[in-house]
Amino acid sequence: MMPRAWIESHSMLWQPEIPKKYREASETALSQIIRARRSELGNRLMILGHHYQQDEVIQHADFIGDSLKLSQTAAAEANRRGTEFIVFCGVHFMAETADVLTEDSVRVILPDLGAGCSMADMAGYDDAVDAWDFITTALKEKGESKKAQKFRVIPVTYVNSSAAIKAFVGKNGGACCTSSNAKQIFEWALKGGETPREKGEKIKVFFLPDQHLGRNTAHARGLITEIDAVKAKAPAQTALWDPKKEHGGLSAEVIRAVDVILWAGHCSVHKLFRPEHVDAIRSRKDRTTILVHPECSQEVVDKSDLSGSTEYIIQTIEAAKPGTKFAVATEVHLVTRLSRAAALRGVEVEMLSGCQCLCTTMYRIDQQHLAWVLDELSAGKIVNEIRVHPDARKFARKALERMLSHVSPTPVLVD
Repeated sequence: MMPRAWIESHSMLWQPEIPKKYREASETALSQIIRARRSELGNRLMILGHHYQQDEVIQHADFIGDSLKLSQTAAAEANRRGTEFIVFCGVHFMAETADVLTEDSVRVILPDLGAGCSMADMAGYDDAVDAWDFITTALKEKGESKKAQKFRVIPVTYVNSSAAIKAFVGKNGGACCTSSNAKQIFEWALKGGETPREKGEKIKVFFLPDQHLGRNTAHARGLITEIDAVKAKAPAQTALWDPKKEHGGLSAEVIRAVDVILWAGHCSVHKLFRPEHVDAIRSRKDRTTILVHPECSQEVVDKSDLSGSTEYIIQTIEAAKPGTKFAVATEVHLVTRLSRAAALRGVEVEMLSGCQCLCTTMYRIDQQHLAWVLDELSAGKIVNEIRVHPDARKFARKALERMLSHVSPTPVLVD
């Protein structure tokens, strides 16, 4: 077991109200403050902006990208520039990952401590340990006799998870994955991970925290998911572990029968896209390409034309020929930004759904909070620092390193 100090550190934190002068300042005045502080701090400061951020924040970012890509960039650039402070305009788990991957001398700051991630918060450390104990016990019981089949389970976590969960996975021989390399990491895990699968041994993947990415990856690999099983009238090779239910709602028999155990987590944004939204676009018969993120449900992904990571979505639209039309299922700020840029090239981009598919926790990061943390930094005070406990840092880094060493030689590390 790990120290409670880091087990609980991933929970959404409370953000005290910032001074009135920032709350009442105009966007123009705030922008001027931010630019002035950036100029004063120079290379000592690096600002990272996630793709889902609003434009007012993105304009100040030194680097824009997805969570892992930004953290990797930060680690490399901080050494080159001599950066002391990284202000991560993203959410809590992203700032944690940046702290894990950068040197101890680099201080990572989150402008608003309330900027968490509902998906990451759906997988708690204690719940994961309880699940692991039940699953491994169920598999061990079946393999006690010499003639019984041997089982082994390897945990895999999406990078959109807390440092505590990454550390749990790293400690138990597993790895992280991104939405672009999830298939490769699944293959690595099912072959036995760090210890090659023995003859007659059955490997299972325990995937946290996004059930949809896990299910879509299993389906793409040819496994029969719970969704497929209904149509195929065949036993499912995936099962959903719900931490709110006793023993996850699964029996030992089901755990032994399936290949992949999925955690009952999801992205609150991508869950909003529904199969009927795809049907509505199809009914127009106007050759619109439906492009979705794999955090969407399998029912949506199965009906789409293309599915891929945020970077894949961006690259696909940027490479499109004039006259091409896309309906995209991902966060609204990114889609709006892509639509505006694509229109200049004669490419049409719209949201798959008419609903406001907004990452509300990401939206907590604004110019008010950014100006406040930078003013404090300029005055020699560090506020809202995100620091991962050394034990968690070691094992979380191990999970990330396993991923990096078992993907393509030149991986596209995006989520």
